[in-house]
Amino acid sequence: MTPPRQPARRRTAVLATVPVALAALLATTGAAAPDATGPAAPEAGGRAAPGTAGAPGAGDAYFPLSGNGGYDVRHYDLTLRYRPAARRLDGTAVLTARATQRLTRFDLDLSGLTVTRVTVDGRPARFTRDGRELVVTPRTARAKGRDFRVTVAYHGTPGPVTDPDGSADGWIPTDDGAFVAGEPQGAMTWFPANGHPRDKASYDFTLTVPRGRTAVANGVLLGQHTAHGETTFRWCQAEPMAAYLATATVGTFRTERYTTRDGIQVYNAVDPREARAAAPVLKKLPSVLEWESRLFGPYPFRAAGSLVDHAPDVGYALETQTRPVYDSAPDLGTLVHESAHQWFGDSVSLTAWKDIWLNEGFATYAEWLYSEQHGGPSAQKTFDALYARPARDGLWAYPPGDPGGGERLFGTPVYERGAMALHALRRAVGDRDFFRVLRAWADEHRGGHGTTAGFVGLAERTSGKRLKGLFDTWLYTRGKPDRA
Repeated sequence: MTPPRQPARRRTAVLATVPVALAALLATTGAAAPDATGPAAPEAGGRAAPGTAGAPGAGDAYFPLSGNGGYDVRHYDLTLRYRPAARRLDGTAVLTARATQRLTRFDLDLSGLTVTRVTVDGRPARFTRDGRELVVTPRTARAKGRDFRVTVAYHGTPGPVTDPDGSADGWIPTDDGAFVAGEPQGAMTWFPANGHPRDKASYDFTLTVPRGRTAVANGVLLGQHTAHGETTFRWCQAEPMAAYLATATVGTFRTERYTTRDGIQVYNAVDPREARAAAPVLKKLPSVLEWESRLFGPYPFRAAGSLVDHAPDVGYALETQTRPVYDSAPDLGTLVHESAHQWFGDSVSLTAWKDIWLNEGFATYAEWLYSEQHGGPSAQKTFDALYARPARDGLWAYPPGDPGGGERLFGTPVYERGAMALHALRRAVGDRDFFRVLRAWADEHRGGHGTTAGFVGLAERTSGKRLKGLFDTWLYTRGKPDRA
């Protein structure tokens, strides 16, 4: 994700039907929003047996109700129809999952949409709504290790959630469709999900929109057809993906498709109002991906591209997997940043949101490296300019290794001081070992997850040096470090 363009408007809009202050409260507490409910779901005997109900959250300190316990989603099959004029979404989500415990009840993250039917392995299941949770009780318990399939039919008028920093993410309506970007918790605004990055899955999308509109999702376009005034697009994201990185952006777009010399299938979709400004930058995408592949290792996906919308109220871009979504024509630095996230953040995902610097610090440092190797300021010069800022500057407001959630999650220290930590590592171990570390990180955790402790351990093993003090200084020490 790119840093904010305006203070307190990293991602901006309000919930469609909920005042901003209430929306922010709901996002942090999980209190019930105005929401339709399905049939009540009393437990057999009144309550589930101890230890058999899946937890309503994945246990993340920053987002306690993000994700769920008791199961692991393997695949999402999402069939959606969106009518922009009415802002009406009709959806069917089929989740293939595996129980990680004996499971009599489980939750899915879903906000603001009306659920009409839920089945588990083809049999009707009882369900109820509890704030942002869809609570499902199958007729019989699922044994630990057993695969099962959940089908949820739903509809409504989707809108974004408002995060603690006052910004919006999720399904954000635009004048010709929707800008769909889910970090950190917006996936639940348009499909039922196990929404924490710990649970990655493959995806199929079948998206139907009015003729003349385009619906763009992740991965490879399998086909499209038009009939009865509507066009249906089928997309497949085969590599594992965190729910917040999914998109189903809808609009009036000019599209282009080509294959790079490395065999990557590129699909670009650009709002005509942004086409002229976007063209020179998007033309550089293949060379940017080649350059990043030389530094970080092979590109981790089969597909790539860009989704450039005209969404002036959004205020940010997001690294939606394989195809970043931009609210307007990006500059080259933003393209480099979001492309670097395909390695750092998308392929290698967070285990906990407190480690967000592993995403944003790495993508920011990629910008520094690109500048250094393409005639701009060196990474050292960028580092020195930042370190020259006085101790009262916002750069030093809090440590990036555990920023504290809320409005700090996407603040300047996470991006810039996170990148400074990487540059400090580079100076300590030298270029040879530093770039070996970056490539090994992307390779060893490809399609999986990482932690700060794991990265520190890799850097120490690769360099043969003790680096705990360095990372403590740049990631966890409050205020401006004494020495650069």
